[in-house]
Amino acid sequence: MFDGECLTVSVLVGLLQEVVESNFMQVVVEGEISNFSAPASGHLYLTLKDEGAQVRVAMFRPQARLLRFQPENGMSVVCRGRASIYRQRGELQLIVDRMEPRGIGSMQVAFEQLKERLKQEGLFDPDRKRPLPAYPRNIGIVTSATGAAIRDILNVLSRRATGLRILLRPVAVQGEAAAGEIATAIEEMNRHGEVDVLLVGRGGGSLEDLWAFNEEVVARAIACSAIPVVSAVGHETDTTIADFVADLRAPTPSAGAELVVRNRQELEGHLDHLSQRLARQMDSRLRLLSERVTSLQRRLIPPRQRLDMAAHRHAELKRRLLQAWHHGLADNRKRAANLSAHLDALSPLGVLQRGYALVYREDDGCLVRESAQTNPGDQLTLRLGRGVIKARVTEVDP
Repeated sequence: MFDGECLTVSVLVGLLQEVVESNFMQVVVEGEISNFSAPASGHLYLTLKDEGAQVRVAMFRPQARLLRFQPENGMSVVCRGRASIYRQRGELQLIVDRMEPRGIGSMQVAFEQLKERLKQEGLFDPDRKRPLPAYPRNIGIVTSATGAAIRDILNVLSRRATGLRILLRPVAVQGEAAAGEIATAIEEMNRHGEVDVLLVGRGGGSLEDLWAFNEEVVARAIACSAIPVVSAVGHETDTTIADFVADLRAPTPSAGAELVVRNRQELEGHLDHLSQRLARQMDSRLRLLSERVTSLQRRLIPPRQRLDMAAHRHAELKRRLLQAWHHGLADNRKRAANLSAHLDALSPLGVLQRGYALVYREDDGCLVRESAQTNPGDQLTLRLGRGVIKARVTEVDP
């Protein structure tokens, strides 16, 4: 039917796999990422492409964990690995063990990615940052116990203040284990609650040397700290993620110590200022109170004078009462006299005193008002203003 040997698909793919894997054991390929996928297994899968072709790429979990940046679609990268054939689909693929961003270091990309993500979460917001205690007595330090940074810090602290309690938590400040140790130390300081402020840092170095302070685990530990944190990493030109998250950034470890503790002379000057201010306030207060006491003394009447005033008032009230009583009595007497005179004027007896008489018939005692009430021979009684006259009617003239 056909000339030549007939191969099965498996044999063909196996031959191709042998050729590819034996001739492309290590290749370096650059291209643009697309179809990026990071499943829960920890492996990474993507397509690497350029204008003319594309190839499937796989990076397994052990190598993926070592990446310092997060691959993204559209990112240009350089990959190192080996070529292989995926037998189930007969597809060419690259098994990658290293990946770097093209044109910029992976550390710088990782730095910018984490910085942007934490910024979006609000971990850099000024409102989150707490003021340092004005006069801390207990200071926690998280750094290497053997580096130059701890010597500089202790030298500054001893020069600027006395009576401080220093709690050092030694940690590795570079290497793979450093970030975890630093984060754990910050968490332990918070659990024990024995310090007023935390100074976290190290001396200068390369980006790789300072990288532990750019790790997310350290940033999260600083953000979650209930104790105010000062980040003092490297030199003035060095900037780390820890600097953005901390409550205060110091350009160097020595500067961090200066920010944490006030200078002794500065403190003494501040105390003198407070003392003088307190003295002025006390003088002002005492002067005000003295003026108030003087004013009250002027308004206060001596007890003897108050008694004399009360006696005088009592006598005056008594005089007015008696005067009112006498006036009232005189008025009442005058009124009684007027009423008596009026009654006298209205009384029949008063009329009789002016020469008139009351005439009664003696037989029945009836008051005689007219002559027709009598007959000749009637016996009459005449009541005068003084005395009584008995009379008999001899003649009646109507």
